[in-house]
Amino acid sequence: MSLPDISRMDRYPTRTAEPLPHIDRSDPTVWGTIETATLSDFEADGFAILDALLDPMEVADFTAEIDRLTRDPDLWLDDRLIIEKSARRVRSIFEVHRLSTAIAELVRETRIAGLARQILGSEVYLHQSRVNMMPGFAGTGFYWHSDFETWHAEDGMPAPRAVSLSIALTDNHPFNGSLMVMPGSHRTFVPCHGRTPAEHFRESLREQQIGVPTQADIAELANKHGIRQFTGPAGSALLFDSNIMHASSNNITPFPRSNIFLVFNSVENTLGAPYGADAPRPTYIGSRDFTPVR
Repeated sequence: MSLPDISRMDRYPTRTAEPLPHIDRSDPTVWGTIETATLSDFEADGFAILDALLDPMEVADFTAEIDRLTRDPDLWLDDRLIIEKSARRVRSIFEVHRLSTAIAELVRETRIAGLARQILGSEVYLHQSRVNMMPGFAGTGFYWHSDFETWHAEDGMPAPRAVSLSIALTDNHPFNGSLMVMPGSHRTFVPCHGRTPAEHFRESLREQQIGVPTQADIAELANKHGIRQFTGPAGSALLFDSNIMHASSNNITPFPRSNIFLVFNSVENTLGAPYGADAPRPTYIGSRDFTPVR
C-alpha cells in the first residue's frame, strides 16, 4: 500500500459541502529576518504601510504607462483586461509585468522584491501582477475575503507563504474605496463552503461571490481585530499577508483610485493541483512560472 503524499495533505480545507469552523494558522507569518524598520509590526498585524515607496516622478511615469495600456485597442480584446460589471470602464489588467517593461523592471528592484524576501525567508517569484482601477463614480469594491483562500482552493498554493504589495498611483482617501484590513486576522483561516463552479473565475474578477466568508465570519473577526484603512498619498504602499481579511468599498466620489498590485510567493511554496477546484485558473491569474525574481 502506498503512503499518502504528506506534501499534499490539506491543512486548510475549504470549498467544502458543509461549513467548517475557523482554523488556527499553523504556518509562520514571517519566515525570514526583518531588516526594514517599517516591517517591524508585520508579524503581529499582518501588514505594513510604506510611505513614499515611489517618488512623484515615478508615480507620474507609471500613471502614464497605465494610461497607455488602457488605451491600447488590442488589449481590450485580451482576457487579461477586466471590465467593470456596471460600466464599460477598466477594472483590472492582469499580468501587467508582461505588458509593461517599466513595471517588469520595478518588480525586480530590491526595494520591491526585497520586501517579500524578508517576510518569506527565501527567493520569491511573481504569482500574480495586475493594475486595479476604481474610476470615479463607477468603481466597484472588493468584498471581504482572504486571498490565500482563493489561491489555495483554485490555484493550488499549499501554504500562506505569500505577500501582496499594493502601490498607490493615486491618493488613497478614506472615501474613495481605499483598502480595509483586519489587523491580526491573518492568524485565522476561514474556510468557505460550497463547490467551486467551473469557469466562474471570469465573473469573480469583476465581482467575487465564490470563496467569500459569511457575514457571521466577518462580524466575528471584525469584533475581535477591528478594521484599519490604508490611506496615504500616491507613491505610498501597503504590504500585506496572503491570509489577512481585507476589502474595499465602492467609489462613488469623483476621485479615482488606482494601484499596481504585485503578489510574491516563495519558491518553496510553488503551486500544485487546486485543493478546491476541478482545474487551475489561467496562468495570467496564477502563474506557474516559478523562476525567482532577480
